[in-house]
Amino acid sequence: MTRLLVVFGTRPEFIKLFPIITEARARGHEVTVVSTGQHREMLDALYDDLGLRPDHDLGVMTAGQTLAQILSRTVERLDPVLSAVAPDHVLVHGDTSATLAGSLLALYHQIPLSHVEAGLRTYHKYSPFPEEMNRQLTDVLADYYFAPTDLARRNLLREGKDSSRIFVVGNSAIDMLKYTVRDDFSHPILDGLAGRRLILLTAHRRENLKVLESMFTGINDVARRYGDSCKIVYPIHFNPVVRRAAARYLTAGAIEIVEPLGTVEFHNILSRSFLVLTDSGGIQEEAPSLGKPVLVLRDTTERPEGVAAGTLRLVGTDRHDIVRETSRLLDDPVEYARMAAIKNPYGDGTTARQILQVLDRLGQVPR
Repeated sequence: MTRLLVVFGTRPEFIKLFPIITEARARGHEVTVVSTGQHREMLDALYDDLGLRPDHDLGVMTAGQTLAQILSRTVERLDPVLSAVAPDHVLVHGDTSATLAGSLLALYHQIPLSHVEAGLRTYHKYSPFPEEMNRQLTDVLADYYFAPTDLARRNLLREGKDSSRIFVVGNSAIDMLKYTVRDDFSHPILDGLAGRRLILLTAHRRENLKVLESMFTGINDVARRYGDSCKIVYPIHFNPVVRRAAARYLTAGAIEIVEPLGTVEFHNILSRSFLVLTDSGGIQEEAPSLGKPVLVLRDTTERPEGVAAGTLRLVGTDRHDIVRETSRLLDDPVEYARMAAIKNPYGDGTTARQILQVLDRLGQVPR
C-alpha cells in the first residue's frame, strides 16, 4: 500500500482527480486529499453529489488577492500537512497555483511527484496565463508524467524528460463522465428549449478579460441571428469583471445567463447541447466524447490534438470570426455532422485505471 497525497485547488482539477482518487482507494492505497479552497462555492455541491470531501481544506482565498498571494499562502499552509502525513508520493494535476505549490513542496520534502495531465503546451509564456508556466515549471519538478496524448509525450521528450517515466494514459476528464451523465436527467434549462438547439457557452479565462466586449458582442450577434432556432445558455463565472461585461453585451432574448451549474448538471446539459463555445480547457476534452463540436474562444490552445483531429476549432475572440464560425456549423448540417462524428483524441475513459496500474508497478517509489 502506498500513502498518496493529492492536491487540488479548483473544481476542474477535482473533477479530473476524482476518478483517480476513487480508483486508488479501491486498490487499497491510503489517499489524503487536500484542497486549497479556491472554488469552495462551486465545489461544496459536487462533494455532496460524489460523496467525497477533502481531508484538509487550506482556505487560502481572500477577496482581491494576487496570484503571488495565492501561491505563497498555499505553500505556507500545505507545508505542515505534508510534514504530518509524510506521504510516499504526491499527485498534482494540470496547471493551477495549487499544482505549482504542491510540486514545490514535494521537492522541499523530497517526495516523488507525479503530474497528471503533463506535457500540455502552447509555448506562449502568457497564453494561457499563468497556467502555461505553472505546468512547465511543474514538469521540471515532476518525477513521473501522466500525459494525455502522444503529442504531450513528445513535448516532454523534446524538453529532455526521461522516456521511462512518461506514460500516455488519456485524460481522466473522460473517466468522469461515467459518474455524471445520466439518461434520466431533467432540468428547467432543457424544458425551456421549446425545440430550439442549445448552444452552451463558457467564458472566464484571465487572458480574455480585456476582449470580453468583442467576444460577447459576437455571441450576442449569433443570438440575434438564430434566436428562433437556437438558445444560448451561459453559466456565468463569479468574476465580477465577467459579470459586468455579460450584463452589458449579452442582451439578446435568446441568451439565458444562469448561475454556475453543478458538475452533474453541467455534464448532462453538455451532453444534450448542439455545440459549445468555450475558452475553457477541460471542456475541449469532455465535449468531443459526447459528440459535441467545440469552438474555442482563444487564440491558442494547449490541446492542439483536438484541433488536428477536427473536434475543436480555434475561433479566437474577434466578433466577426465568432459569428462566421458559429454560423457555419448552424447552417451546414454536413459540416456539423462531420465534426460531431470525429473520435475524441483524449482517451477512452480508462485513464484512472492506467495511472493506478503504473503506481502499483512502482510500489513504494524510491526516493
